[in-house]
Amino acid sequence: MEWSEVKGRIFDIQRFSVHDGPGIRSIVFLKGCRLRCRWCCNPESQEYNIQTMDKDGKIETVGRDVTVAEVLKEVEKDRVFYRRSFGGMTLSGGETMCQPDFAEALFREAHERGINTAIETTACASEEVVKRLVPHIDTVMMDIKHMDSEKHYAFTGQHNELMLKNARVIAEMHNDLIIRVPVVPTFNDTEEEIRAIAEFAATLPGVTHLHLLPYHAFGTDKYRWLGRPYTMSDIETPSNEHMNRLLAVVKAAGLNGQIGG
Repeated sequence: MEWSEVKGRIFDIQRFSVHDGPGIRSIVFLKGCRLRCRWCCNPESQEYNIQTMDKDGKIETVGRDVTVAEVLKEVEKDRVFYRRSFGGMTLSGGETMCQPDFAEALFREAHERGINTAIETTACASEEVVKRLVPHIDTVMMDIKHMDSEKHYAFTGQHNELMLKNARVIAEMHNDLIIRVPVVPTFNDTEEEIRAIAEFAATLPGVTHLHLLPYHAFGTDKYRWLGRPYTMSDIETPSNEHMNRLLAVVKAAGLNGQIGG
């Protein structure tokens, strides 16, 4: 089968993004994720199954099966902007690595068409899948959420050992790995917790950048539309002052840090 004929399941394609990799990018959101992060702003991404959302009386189907060719037909509409800004296509989710055949085909076909590739991932997948995908990705943006495995499990539904192991696997294979940390109050927003992540990231070969992503409640309505409770409704976005204190911790660990990204 040609790469362009491989099928997968997505729930959105977002154009003109400037926060999900270098330059102007098209973000392809894949269905399915092994994690259940309490603060997830895309809860419709977690289930691989096609779902419906009740948007206050308006029923919307979430998820559709598409070929690589169909996705790239949409992505290529903005090729002129990719050339001018050094942008391209980013795969996000959900967890992209939960659909490895589709992801690999998308990356390979994009490269054949001269389109830069990037991924947003937790690397919650087998080492085999990681090693299979990484050679076809130009920029890897990987979340590291916490260094304490039990607390990681309590807030995401998964322990962190596999993901930390894969972070090192990726770093040893790739020269453009960016570590990203969603900063979530009550979970990982203390200086000690951020310091632990930054010090680990600083041991990864070639890793020089760590981005702090402040918690926000943008996805709250989606939980209601899916008939699910949102358990983080009492959590507020960290203040600029607090985020700057955490940024100083990242820089003290020898990394180039930034807020957002």
